Amino acid sequence: MVKRTVVWTETAVSQRRSILKYWTKRNGSTTYAESLVKNTKDRIKVILTNPESSRQSEYPETRVAAMGHFSIFYKITSTQIIITAFWDNRQDPEKILELLKKEK
Repeated sequence: MVKRTVVWTETAVSQRRSILKYWTKRNGSTTYAESLVKNTKDRIKVILTNPESSRQSEYPETRVAAMGHFSIFYKITSTQIIITAFWDNRQDPEKILELLKKEK
C-alpha cells in the first residue's frame, strides 16, 4: 500500500478557517467547530485508507468526500492527497466549480 501525505492548499485552509470562525462566533462557543475538526480528521483518515472511495466531482481529477453540510474536495497523486477545497454545501454550487478551476 502506498503511503500518502495530506497537503492542504491555501484556499482550502482559508475556507476551513473561515467556516470554523463563523460557527464559533455564531454559537458563542468552540464546541461545534471542534466537532467539525474531529469529523474532518476522521474523514481524511478514510480518504487516506481508500482514496478512490469518494465520488468523482464534476471537475477533472478531483474527488469529493461528503461530510453532512460540508465537503472535502481533493486530488490524488502517487504520494499525496491534495485537499483543494473545504466547502459548505449550502453555498451556490457554481462557486465551487470556479474555485476548483483556480486550483489546477
